[in-house]
Amino acid sequence: MGLFSFGKSNTSASRNLNWSKIETIESLQKALAGSNKTPALFFKHSTRCSISSMALNRFEKEWGESNNCDIYFIDLIANRDVSNTLSEVANVQHQSPQVMLIKNGKAVYNASHSAIDAEEIKTNL
Repeated sequence: MGLFSFGKSNTSASRNLNWSKIETIESLQKALAGSNKTPALFFKHSTRCSISSMALNRFEKEWGESNNCDIYFIDLIANRDVSNTLSEVANVQHQSPQVMLIKNGKAVYNASHSAIDAEEIKTNL
């Protein structure tokens, strides 16, 4: 992938990790309800932003395969309503790119841009 290919495709998320895409408010609500049993990590990604693409690539390289949480991908350009709902429910100001770790329906960790750190997220699991 070249420097100018960042942001051109939203398929990188499905290639590198086993993301569950959240495209409706109903699927978001289901994922949030599931956080009562298994922590849920949401990655809000702007497919038009090179910084977001770089943060996503870095996160995917650092995350690894097995972690004890469900991981969800939100394309905030295509699903702005879902992204906004997550921010409202979690009571976390919207950023892009952004990760939110939800346990028992509550945000226990969030970060954006270059502060997204897979190892720090793992310590909050």
